[in-house]
Amino acid sequence: MLDLDSRGIPGAMVATTAFEEAAAAQSRSLGFDPAIVWVPHPIQDRTDEELRAIADDALDAILAAITASAAP
Repeated sequence: MLDLDSRGIPGAMVATTAFEEAAAAQSRSLGFDPAIVWVPHPIQDRTDEELRAIADDALDAILAAITASAAP
């Protein structure tokens, strides 16, 4: 994402809440504060219906993040 961001290409990372601390540590070490949309953890054992609901719930936040990233 850092490479895309440096080229002006908006992006957002989607991750489960279990990775919040790891993402914060990585962000600090890179000196980069990416747009992150957090979804409930875990996801690996979810049904297709549950995954669709998680994706539907996250969609507005993802669109907002990439729109905000694109702003001058």
